[in-house]
Amino acid sequence: MTAHASIASNKRRSALFIAIFVVFVVGIGFVWDQIEGGGTIVLPLAGIFALLSALTGYFAGDRMALAANHAISVKKEESLELHRLVENLAITAGLPMPRLYIIPSPAINAFATGRDPQHASIAVTTGALEKLGRTELEGILAHELSHIQNYDIRLMTVVAIFVGTIILLSDWFFRSRLFGGRGRDRDRNLHPAIAIGGLLLLLLSPLFAQLIQLAISRRREYLADASGVLLTRYAEGLARALEKIRAENLPVASANSATAHLYFSNPLSGMKARSFFATHPPIEDRIAALRKM
Repeated sequence: MTAHASIASNKRRSALFIAIFVVFVVGIGFVWDQIEGGGTIVLPLAGIFALLSALTGYFAGDRMALAANHAISVKKEESLELHRLVENLAITAGLPMPRLYIIPSPAINAFATGRDPQHASIAVTTGALEKLGRTELEGILAHELSHIQNYDIRLMTVVAIFVGTIILLSDWFFRSRLFGGRGRDRDRNLHPAIAIGGLLLLLLSPLFAQLIQLAISRRREYLADASGVLLTRYAEGLARALEKIRAENLPVASANSATAHLYFSNPLSGMKARSFFATHPPIEDRIAALRKM
């Protein structure tokens, strides 16, 4: 897929995921309303919540993702080398300078987020800054700038916010119906349909969230690797960075399942590299592809 085709596809898919999310939340509200006997305030509240969440995810999803991963804004004078590297790469790519953040973590990792190149941010772990050589760090930064250039960031940020919201909503639905409202008879004697529905929602929502993340094609990482190499003209730098990540195999403590797909490499522990639910391609395959360039 060409860069222009990828950008157009990402814009379409972002709009599609927003629509799916709104329909999903409104559908939950409709089912709940029917369980309650119909004509309740639940359905209009679900519609309002869905629209507000969609707007929040689109316009503020990057700030939420950064906050969730404990990213700290870094000024130019606080990390001059990092700013110079990103600035040079951004000029080469013809992109605006993104805002820069640092994640306090010994793991080597990074991610980009935002709704477009004009509202983009890159977060880098302290481990990446301390353990990588210049060309290795440059390779990772070029990879993240490629995500910005290809509009991957919009799609991945929208998905991150919606996945987290779906998981929280399902958990709230189940807990509120199972444990809430002690003063009412129907809550003390929970209707079996509500109990089963809430339990299924609680159990299936994480799976649903994982399937959404899998829709963010793993080929996107290969494309960002290739595009990053076009910026640096040095595939070995990125390959060596991946080798260091593979050797250390350290998780990012602040990462979670909703934002894992944003990262340069899988930030969670216990995820098998070739698992069906892995959000990234195996590191060995990425290294092999880079060394064939």
